[in-house]
Amino acid sequence: MYDVELGLYIAGQWRSGGARRTIAVVNPASEEVLAALPLATEQDIADALASSQVGFEIWRSTSAWERQVIMTRAADLIEQRRETLARVLTLENGKPLADARGEIDRVIETILWCAEEGKRAYGRLLQPRQPGLMQATVKRPIGPVAAFAPWNFPAVLVARKLAAALAAGCSIIIKPAEETPGVCVGIIRAFVDAGVPSGVINMLFGEPSMVSERLIASPVTRKVSFTGSVPVGRLLSSLAAQQLKPVTMELGGHSPVVVFDDVDVKAVAKACAGFKFRNAGQVCVSASRFFVHENIYEAFVREFVAIANAIKVGDGLEEGVVMGPLANQRRLEATRSLVADAKARGATVAAGGEQMSGRGFFFQPTVLTDLDPQSRILHEEPFCPVASIMPFRDFDEVMERANGVDFGLAAYAFTRSIQRAALVSEAFDAGWIGINSFTPALADAPISGTKQSGIGHEGGPEGLDAYLQTRFISQMSSV
Repeated sequence: MYDVELGLYIAGQWRSGGARRTIAVVNPASEEVLAALPLATEQDIADALASSQVGFEIWRSTSAWERQVIMTRAADLIEQRRETLARVLTLENGKPLADARGEIDRVIETILWCAEEGKRAYGRLLQPRQPGLMQATVKRPIGPVAAFAPWNFPAVLVARKLAAALAAGCSIIIKPAEETPGVCVGIIRAFVDAGVPSGVINMLFGEPSMVSERLIASPVTRKVSFTGSVPVGRLLSSLAAQQLKPVTMELGGHSPVVVFDDVDVKAVAKACAGFKFRNAGQVCVSASRFFVHENIYEAFVREFVAIANAIKVGDGLEEGVVMGPLANQRRLEATRSLVADAKARGATVAAGGEQMSGRGFFFQPTVLTDLDPQSRILHEEPFCPVASIMPFRDFDEVMERANGVDFGLAAYAFTRSIQRAALVSEAFDAGWIGINSFTPALADAPISGTKQSGIGHEGGPEGLDAYLQTRFISQMSSV
């Protein structure tokens, strides 16, 4: 079922075997070893860097219209291979097959949007200050890119970096997560089959610290893009800062959800629970701290708990499964630790709270109430299927609590009041704000964080600009 030929893609060739070290790719639902993934050597990294420099010279000279044709062809191939890619994604990551199909659809949307937007990377024409003087700004590709993507949405997060860089005219060395290589290999194969020239795309798997340090330190790379945890983001940012290289960092989140007392409790609880347990809570913009007005708190908790208890958990390939396993043993251990800490501080486990029996990295959909304010789960990014629900009384109090963490990636609120919606939108300290809705990341909308949640933007025109350099040109018609 897992029929994927894993390898590195360097200088237009697939590489595997030889003296390279390998690691196991594991199905998180069964703990079955799916394949052995080859890891990059020092020479592989050096070859990828040299290839990326050559590829950049080719791709920057390729018109935006030609780039769009090739990228569209790649999107078409991914659509043709959608079912195969989705099944590989579910086997590697554990998410339900329906969610995996949806992620592949977002990959296609992202590539198509970026391919078109690349033709609209306009500059500005300044008003002349004297006859014969032309002054303008132009946008040009920044150069070879080093990009690092995580395992929670391995397909779309690779595609987001890949598509924006290619649309801007950059070459890219992409390092996906070693836990989920197969779907990324499939995406790169589609671009290769679509006719992307050799050197424009290189893909490495390997020891994260070795690969990142080599790529960022090299004078070849001119831009760094990373999606992942805050500690790793800080480290990569410091490495890039030593070389004065621009970075885009989409880092962790700890999103508040503020539910006011004028809502349809049943409908809002259903929406909140559905979003919380999506991808087993392993979503950077996941709802994680629920603040519910005291007038509706008990009713909301009852509805939320009922939904959590009814969620079908299992292998993502099984019919009707809503939530799959955590992606790896590390997340399972972290989840157990967070719940144990909350319980030790007096929290009530209103639903779930335990690892599920049998094989696989499964944890019950969990609801915690009566939390001590010092509980770790209220301060550390949970990235797990655990919802913390707390009551509040007034607006100022809840906004202080909602913003009272080091993260500022996403924030949500539910209310029927237009005035309150406007107030809370301004009061939230976050880059991605949802009012009466949970919107996933979109190809044409920027996502960014405040505080420790990141630097720069991904997605939308702002995300494309991250791979472009603005130049000013002043030219006289004659001397």
